[in-house]
Amino acid sequence: VIGQPAKSKRPKEPGENKIRPVNKKVKPKTPKTKERESVDSSLKSQSILTQVMDKGHFQKLAATLSLAAGQSVELRCKGSNVTWNYPSYLDTFKDSRLSIKQLDRYSQLILANSTAADTGEYSCWLQLCSGNKCRKDETKTGSTYIFFTDKEELFVPTPSYFEIVYLNPDNPAVIPCRVTTPSAKVTLHREFPAEEIETDGTDIIYDAKKGFVFQHPTSDHKGIVYCKAESQGAPQISIKYHLLYVEVPRGPPSSTIAVSPSRARVSDRVRVVCTVLGEPDVDVTFRWQYPGQESGRPVIIQNFWRLINRGIGHTTRISKSVLLVEDFEDIDVGNYVCIAQNLRGETTVATKVELK
Repeated sequence: VIGQPAKSKRPKEPGENKIRPVNKKVKPKTPKTKERESVDSSLKSQSILTQVMDKGHFQKLAATLSLAAGQSVELRCKGSNVTWNYPSYLDTFKDSRLSIKQLDRYSQLILANSTAADTGEYSCWLQLCSGNKCRKDETKTGSTYIFFTDKEELFVPTPSYFEIVYLNPDNPAVIPCRVTTPSAKVTLHREFPAEEIETDGTDIIYDAKKGFVFQHPTSDHKGIVYCKAESQGAPQISIKYHLLYVEVPRGPPSSTIAVSPSRARVSDRVRVVCTVLGEPDVDVTFRWQYPGQESGRPVIIQNFWRLINRGIGHTTRISKSVLLVEDFEDIDVGNYVCIAQNLRGETTVATKVELK
């Protein structure tokens, strides 16, 4: 009896066949979602980032891509509100070879006449906006690292011939001698005494996308170094890197304030100096509060910084803000407050100027 209705419904089997594949597609959706949670962003990117090939074909991108320098590349990222990230120097020099267009269903990035200097990460993500506030959709991102290979330029060119790298015991340090050819053999060398620095794969590792990474920098690593690359031809030498060891406590600025004179006569020149001792690569900003501020009392404020060597290869950055009152008056009597701020917080110091 059960079999008979099935026979009578055979003419509907084409309809049933249409439903069955849908059911088959629904079942794998759950494991796919679980897989996405565990894979890295470069694999997620394959769903939204593609390369446009010849004759209108598209290619999903892996974590890395190698192209010959001189080629043009077109990338597409699915979505109606896409943001791109690419090597920062293309922005610095406002390179006309780079073009980005947002269309209805995708965003298009075209880089024409590529060079070895264009080697780097190219990524995109979908923006979710509500009113004026937007945030990155972490589930819809794409990323690939493109090597623009050039046998004449094994190292990615840089605008300078000499760079400073700060060695901080709390953070890995990177010697950024990146290559354009991922298969190139790269070694690290000290200038004096002349020697090759061993890359053990633990404390010092090499990453073609970054350069040499010192996982635990020490004062023994300081000095001048360079990289050497070989790939089917004569070896090439990178620019030089000056490694400076830094040992300054991390945290909000360590500020001091001094004034001269602290007891001033009318028409005197008063100088208030706010000083911060900190890490060489950490910027400090200053704000002032002073007695005549609300009434628009004119003062001169000058900010500057410099690096000093504290011996044994230790380097520190001194940042200063100087507030000058040219013609001291009664309105200038009171407290002078300096607020110094860096990425880790702010510190407030104050001093008082009296009338003599």
